[in-house]
Amino acid sequence: MNPLDPKSFGKVAVLFGGTSAEREVSLMSGTGVLEALRSRGVDAHAFDPAERDLVELRRDGFDRCFIALHGRHGEDGTVQGALELLGIPYTGSGVMASSVAMDKVMTKRIWQADGLPTPKYVRLAADQQSREQIRTVPDVLGLPLIVKPPREGSSIGVTKVRGYSEMQDAVKLSVRYDPDVLCEEFIEGDEVTCAVLGSGLEARALPVVRIAAPEGAYDYQNKYFTDDVKYHCPSGLPADEEQAIQHTVLAAYRQLGCRGWGRADLMIRASDRKPFLLEMNTSPGMTTHSLVPMSARAAGIGYEDLCLRVLSFASLDSKGGV
Repeated sequence: MNPLDPKSFGKVAVLFGGTSAEREVSLMSGTGVLEALRSRGVDAHAFDPAERDLVELRRDGFDRCFIALHGRHGEDGTVQGALELLGIPYTGSGVMASSVAMDKVMTKRIWQADGLPTPKYVRLAADQQSREQIRTVPDVLGLPLIVKPPREGSSIGVTKVRGYSEMQDAVKLSVRYDPDVLCEEFIEGDEVTCAVLGSGLEARALPVVRIAAPEGAYDYQNKYFTDDVKYHCPSGLPADEEQAIQHTVLAAYRQLGCRGWGRADLMIRASDRKPFLLEMNTSPGMTTHSLVPMSARAAGIGYEDLCLRVLSFASLDSKGGV
């Protein structure tokens, strides 16, 4: 049987919207996925967990879910756990990998334990945010540095700090989204991203995308609502450099236990061209500005086929596949 036969998927719920700070982006992603699946003959339906109880998925006879939710209660293992209990296969990583990858500090700890390169960092827990503790962070990480909430995405709450005087405001912004704060060494150089399709030893890295943002400001606004950012795919990087990035990303993906699909963001240090892992996205964006569709297109996979392929990987932790 053809694994990409639209009829084999049964009744499909595209989960999008949700309650996270990334709701607006999720609505754009989910709309694109829904239209793509329907255009290929999949019996796909919109489902917004902010407006409907997940129990309705079983009541209404859905056979599998395409998760196009981003951020909390969508990408952090919570929806995945609910779908495990409901017995409905879903796209993307399972409960543990989703939960770990959503927490950038936990992700970095695992990568560091396995010898994978990631920038140095300082975690400021809720009880470690006195003015003096915040003021001393640049002494450890140098300047400039990055301050961000460890459990948000889409560059929400992120500040590039250039001087000691900016630290307090950066932490204040970050804690609006997360009680903990991640302060991270800034890696000067090229920003890149690399997507992965598949699971385990069958997982394959897609072409690398190089991101050229105005004045290095690859923020929420530039990611989704302007055309000021330039994306290069093919990346224009030397072949051996691109292959090294893909190798690193596959290792990072497997170490976290990711499956189905994902996308890692990295910085390449200008001084020695060494890549540093920033984070792993287990439910990547699928908007018109998103990077996984761009990378897939460079590999000869159109948007509709990408959606079908991701849907074909839908599975349950308890069963390992469908």
